[in-house]
Amino acid sequence: MDHERHPRLLEHELVAENLEGAPIYGEDNQEIGKVSHLHGSGPSAQVIVDVGGFLGFGVKHVSLNMASLDFMRDDNGHVHALTVWTKKDLEQMPEHRHH
Repeated sequence: MDHERHPRLLEHELVAENLEGAPIYGEDNQEIGKVSHLHGSGPSAQVIVDVGGFLGFGVKHVSLNMASLDFMRDDNGHVHALTVWTKKDLEQMPEHRHH
């Protein structure tokens, strides 16, 4: 996948309606998680990511800063993100607890 030519989302597009369910890819182009939900919107939002698990079991939720994710659309208009994190990085982060 050539992410270089994918258009980046604009600031006003960084909202739950666009991002929830979006896959997140690490440096090796492997999917490392999916966006669960947001706290806030725009560049300062916290992005809650589902990591790991299989068929909904064993999923862990971690919180990432929007700034550490590069959201874009592919040729079909599907939103996804790139990050420098690896799946192992996310699995070692503290679990995000819903308040």
